[in-house]
Amino acid sequence: MQITIRPLQETDSQTSYIWRGDADIWQYTGSIPNHAITYEMELDWIKQVLARPDEARFAICVGEDKRYIGNIQLTGITAIDAELHVFIGVKSLHNKGIATAAAKLLLDYAQQDLQLQSVYLYVNAQHLAAIRTYTKCGFVVTEEQASPNQLKMEKKLTP
Repeated sequence: MQITIRPLQETDSQTSYIWRGDADIWQYTGSIPNHAITYEMELDWIKQVLARPDEARFAICVGEDKRYIGNIQLTGITAIDAELHVFIGVKSLHNKGIATAAAKLLLDYAQQDLQLQSVYLYVNAQHLAAIRTYTKCGFVVTEEQASPNQLKMEKKLTP
């Protein structure tokens, strides 16, 4: 399956707002919405995050038609590092290696375009599929309990 990433666009809100209402997608994130998310709310949110200078947000797309199926982003970008976030919004595509492939693409971007030295993330210690994904990408655990039920993982990028 062909996996690509492209810059997130305001029009992506037409799809992503639907994912916000699915508790299964957010069960390990700690950021489950406590109310229904409308298209307008999602569009406003996307406009806000795209304006942030210390973030790089991308859509994960699959297939020749480049179907939008999730998001991946770097936040808190500094001269040396950034925090990685990823989710697949289409549940039927979970555990297919898509997050791993997308993360590798974003890590290439972080290294080549942003020239970062490292990328880190926080993951729910119970989210074993995510931990496997990050391990396949070269992340290692640097803190066992970064916060309750969370691990901090980091990947050093080579120049």
